[in-house]
Amino acid sequence: MLKAVLFDDEHIVLKGLQKLIVWSECGVELVATAQNGKSALAAIRHHQPDIVLTDIRMPGIDGLELIRTIGVEFPDTVCIVFSGYNEYEYVKTAIHLGVIDYLEKPITLEKIREAIHKAVQHINERLEMLELKKQKNQRLIEQSTMELLMKGQAAVPSWMEQFGPKASSVSAVTVLACSDGRYQINEDPSYEAISIRNGEEHTIVLFHFDMNCQNWMEQLKELTDVTVGSGNTYISMKDASKSYKEAHHALRYGRYLEGNGWITFNELADLSEIQLNTTEKEEALLFELRLGNKKEFMIKLDLFLEKFKKRSIDPDVAEMEFLQLIFHCMEAAKETGGNAADIFSHSFVPQKELRNMKTRDDAAIWLRQQLEYIIDWVVGIRQKSKHAAIEKAIRYMEEHYGRDLTQQEVANHVNMNATYFSLLFKEQMELSYIKYLTKIRIEKAKLFLIEGLPIQEISERVGYYHARHFSEVFKKYVGLTPGQYRTKGNVK
Repeated sequence: MLKAVLFDDEHIVLKGLQKLIVWSECGVELVATAQNGKSALAAIRHHQPDIVLTDIRMPGIDGLELIRTIGVEFPDTVCIVFSGYNEYEYVKTAIHLGVIDYLEKPITLEKIREAIHKAVQHINERLEMLELKKQKNQRLIEQSTMELLMKGQAAVPSWMEQFGPKASSVSAVTVLACSDGRYQINEDPSYEAISIRNGEEHTIVLFHFDMNCQNWMEQLKELTDVTVGSGNTYISMKDASKSYKEAHHALRYGRYLEGNGWITFNELADLSEIQLNTTEKEEALLFELRLGNKKEFMIKLDLFLEKFKKRSIDPDVAEMEFLQLIFHCMEAAKETGGNAADIFSHSFVPQKELRNMKTRDDAAIWLRQQLEYIIDWVVGIRQKSKHAAIEKAIRYMEEHYGRDLTQQEVANHVNMNATYFSLLFKEQMELSYIKYLTKIRIEKAKLFLIEGLPIQEISERVGYYHARHFSEVFKKYVGLTPGQYRTKGNVK
C-alpha cells in the first residue's frame, strides 16, 4: 500500500480529512500529519511517503518551499497542494515544481478523492514503466551474459555495455550449473547473480565485486535437495566461457553420483584442459568409458561413426579427429591407475596406421577396434581393483568422518584418480561418496544422541560445524529432528 502524509496549519482541516476520507479504499495509508513546515519536513524524511498533500500557507516552511525540498531529496514523491488563495503566481509556481494537482479551498471530499486517485494512478503507471524497463534491461543483460559464456573474449565489449557502470567494479566471475531450474542463490552486495535458462540448462553466473567474500560458498555448502556444479573463479571475463564448461562438467558427474549438494570442477581432479574442448559426442563417449560401461560406450561409438561416414570431410581433418579421440580415451583410461601403456604394443603408431586406411569405412572400422581395446582394458582394470580399493576407502572414511573429509583425500589414500574413484565408489556401493559419508555420520550421530551428548557437540564430532545444518541433514535422512530421535531412543 502507498504511503501518504497530510499537512495543513488548520487543525480542523486535518482532523476532517483524516476521518472523512477512507484512505485504504484509495490504496493509500495515511502515515503522518503536521501543522507546520518544520514538522512536515521531518515527517517526510522519516516516512519517505509516496504522496504528499500540503497546504501552501504554513508557518515555518511554506508548502511551495517544502515541495522544492521534496523535489531534490525525494524526486519520485507525488505532491498535491491546496490553498485558500486563488492567486495565479501560486498556481504557476506549483505547476513549475511538478505538483500533480492544485486544489482551492474549501476542499470538497470529491475533489480530494479525485486528486488522490490521480496520484495513485500516476505512481502505478510510473512503477509499471520502471518494471518494464527493468525487465527489458534484465533480458539484455541475460542475453549478453549468455553470449559471454558462448563466445568468451569476443562478447566482452557487448557484455560490458549492457552490464553498465557496474562492469568496471566486477573483479571475477564464477559459473554455477544447477539441476533444478527453480534454484536461486540469495542476493548479496559482494556479487550480482544472473540466471540464464537455455533449454533444459539452468545456469547462474556470479559476477563478483569482492572476491574475498565467500557468502555464496556458504550457501552452496548447505545444499541438500539440489545439485549444483561450479566452475573455477576467473578474474578475466573472457574466461567466463571456461567456467561455464567446467560447471556443466561438474553438474553432469554430480547428477550421476546422486550427490545432491555442491560439486566443484576441481573435485573431478584430472579432467584435463583438452577434455574441456571435446565435442558433446566425444564427451559422451568419455563419460561411458569412465563408468566402464562397454555396452553404452559401443552404442555411442557406433552412432558417432555412423554420422562420421555421412560427413563430407577432408582426410587430414578426419585423421586429426580420430587421433584426438584416441588420445582423449587414453587419458581417461589412465584415471584407473593402471599402466595405460599396456593397452597397445610399443610398436603401435596410430598416425601411421590411419594413413594406411584407403577408405572412410576402413578408417571407421580401425577406430572402432582401437577404442574397443581401450574400453575392454578399462573394464578389466576396474574388476581387479574395485573391491580392495573401496574397502580400504570405507575403513578410512569410518576413521576420519568427524572432520572435513574430501573425496580427493580419500582417493589419494587409495592411490586413485578422484574422478575415477567417485565413479567406482558409486558402482560398488550403489551410493555416491558424499551420500555414503553422510550415512556414516548420521549413524554415529544416532549413537551420540542416545548417549545424551549435546547436539552442538555431536554436530562437531560428526563433521558439521553448524548445528542447524546438522539438524537439517539429520531430519532429511532419519525423518526426525535430533531432539525427537533422542526422546524416541530414550523411551525405547
